[in-house]
Amino acid sequence: MKIQGTKPRSVGGVAPVRARQATAKAAQPEVSAHPAQDSISIMGIPEPELTPKVREALMTLMAEVEGMRRDLREARERLVTLERLADRDPLIPVANRRAFVRELTRTMSYSERYGHASSVVYIDLNDFKEINDTYGHTAGDDALKHVADVLLKNVRDSDLVGRLGGDEFGVILEKSDAKAARKKADTLRKAILAAPMMWQDTEITVNVAFGVYTFSGPEDAGHALAAADRDMYAHKRSTKSE
Repeated sequence: MKIQGTKPRSVGGVAPVRARQATAKAAQPEVSAHPAQDSISIMGIPEPELTPKVREALMTLMAEVEGMRRDLREARERLVTLERLADRDPLIPVANRRAFVRELTRTMSYSERYGHASSVVYIDLNDFKEINDTYGHTAGDDALKHVADVLLKNVRDSDLVGRLGGDEFGVILEKSDAKAARKKADTLRKAILAAPMMWQDTEITVNVAFGVYTFSGPEDAGHALAAADRDMYAHKRSTKSE
């Protein structure tokens, strides 16, 4: 007997379910269970050539590349740290002379290019030898740290404090003309004088002399520092004669 309209059915409806799954799978982006295979396909290697040995070799190569990238990042971080240490004074947390002169040269070029005045302040501790002779060199070191701390607390973020050597400091005042720079230098002097240093229960008053040089044209950093140094000695002589 012939029965029309019937077709073999899959037991339990497996075929329709698989069909729906296949349709849903086709509608979704394929997610590889092997991240390396995604990377390899990007490299343009045909799937038939991805034998286990080839895949293993590529995985090893990719791991080595990632290791080299990590080493490079670490090397760059170490270089930044070394450069920062190379620019810092060995005793106090300010720029050393080399870094200060480099930044002064940059500031002078910037001032020349844009036609505005900037200034450099030269600061020298008065009677620093007397502090060393009376209280010892450790007290002298603390006096330098004390002065640096006062300077750092009383300048702008755009300014730079550096130790030029011995008991001499420099401050770069960007976009400060001669009048503003001299006023700021005197403010720094008064701030240092108003904050005595404590050394083993002894209060030590630290006083400084300063010199100012303002620039806006094509000049040399060495010339600017020498001019500020001369002005500082003139200020030191004038205060001693008072």
